[in-house]
Amino acid sequence: MDFNHPIRNAAFDWLTEQTSIHGDVLPRRPLLEHGFMYQGERVPLVSAQGIFKPKIMSAPLSITTSPKGPYDDAFGSDGFLLYRYRGTDPSHRDNVGLRNLMLDQVPLIYFHGIVPGRYLAVWPVYIVADNPYNLTFKVAVDDIRSINSDSAILAVAENDDARRSYLTTTVKQRLHQRDFREKVLQAYQTSCAMCNLKHRELLDAAHIIPDHEPEGLPIVTNGLSLCKLHHAAFDSFLIGITPDYNLIVREDLLHEIDGPILQHGLKNLHNTKLILPHLRENIPDREKLAWKYERFKSAG
Repeated sequence: MDFNHPIRNAAFDWLTEQTSIHGDVLPRRPLLEHGFMYQGERVPLVSAQGIFKPKIMSAPLSITTSPKGPYDDAFGSDGFLLYRYRGTDPSHRDNVGLRNLMLDQVPLIYFHGIVPGRYLAVWPVYIVADNPYNLTFKVAVDDIRSINSDSAILAVAENDDARRSYLTTTVKQRLHQRDFREKVLQAYQTSCAMCNLKHRELLDAAHIIPDHEPEGLPIVTNGLSLCKLHHAAFDSFLIGITPDYNLIVREDLLHEIDGPILQHGLKNLHNTKLILPHLRENIPDREKLAWKYERFKSAG
């Protein structure tokens, strides 16, 4: 049976290019819904249906999980992803399509919703088990090298289970990390809380209390949307934030003479206010800011 291997590999190559530009969390609109061109035909990667087969293909290309968290619910006790059937009929054509891909070990793309409209892209993934009783498929992540350069799908060896289990577990970790970033950036309307820069590619989700500390939870109230310059300055104690949301530049920098980046990027922020999220529930926790500010004062 022809499962459109050249189109799948073209999709993988396109995703590699897009993630090199945008990162591994991609916008549904317009990027994923528009997709790419293949021999004069457009190949979208997602649709309203979770199990998606483009018109040009004879079998599903991608599976999608909507943003609904918590992400742990998407993983079984063995660490592999669980993906629910389309409806409750095991014989539905979408479920049959995934079952056929499982039998022939043909790879797919997995999109996991982080926040509405933004999806973590993972590929290649394989359907490795089918449970009609629970209406779920088991999904494993694999290395892109499981597909050879001749666009043919390699056979799967039994000893691949350990590698797949490890790679799938790393996706769970990435989901938690990307969840924190996307929710923090969304809370601050994709702008820097210090300078209001609005270019997503230059923004980070900064922890107030670092994540290696017991209190450094990956929650929005322990996060700040900061551009890369101000993230580094905040982490390096060049800029502090008081519990009342005042920005304080380290004293020695205020007396330093240098170029425009120091003057306009750092010194001009002294005694200005942090730009806060619109929703009260997302405003930085004052106790967490106090914890960080005490360390800023000690470092200065």
